[in-house]
Amino acid sequence: MHSTTLDIKKLKQLQIDTAAQVIRHDDIDITQIKFIAGTDVGFEEQGQITRAAMVVFSYPELKVVEFKIARSVTEFPYIPGYLSFREYPTLLRVWHSLENKPDLLLVDGQGIAHPRRLGIASHLGVLLDLPTIGVAKKRLCGQHILLPEEVGAAVALMDEQEQIGWVLRSKLRCNPLYISIGHRVSDLTALQLVKSCLKGYRLPEPTRWADAVASNKALFSRWLNQQ
Repeated sequence: MHSTTLDIKKLKQLQIDTAAQVIRHDDIDITQIKFIAGTDVGFEEQGQITRAAMVVFSYPELKVVEFKIARSVTEFPYIPGYLSFREYPTLLRVWHSLENKPDLLLVDGQGIAHPRRLGIASHLGVLLDLPTIGVAKKRLCGQHILLPEEVGAAVALMDEQEQIGWVLRSKLRCNPLYISIGHRVSDLTALQLVKSCLKGYRLPEPTRWADAVASNKALFSRWLNQQ
């Protein structure tokens, strides 16, 4: 118990130190973006294998350019609040396998909308020194006012007096998305870029396709058959 407590303390401090490196302003020229990628992480064999997928798109056309999948033995246990340590090693592997490196990464998970401001989007962004945005399907922390029902509506996600992201209505009659800065983008740019990647579905195209590739869903199978 004592060693585990010490380990968690070290991990917590590492998160705090890494979060301090997150750049929360636009360190990217959005007019020069040519490729955007989406990522998805899943687990196989009762969590023993971590599977990561990345799909690269042309931007703003949003046409699939490349996809890669990597699998690794899961080395880190499931600890709520520290999931990025479990996911990032395999994400780094799949990143290094890409032939067309994206200018921006949409990550299925939290950015700074995390108790210590270091979800997987921010952690990965700092490790790769890459502009990233967190696109999460569930809220991890923070509060917000009632979100209007119309598509495209967004309200601030707040943690006390700090804005940590946006709550976005991406599709009618669907649960909202939680958008947050990952690294090297501002709040407004993160929201703008995610909106620009929506094509009538709840998820933006990059993360929607990353999920389809990772899970070999019908969407991906149909696309493969058309190639």
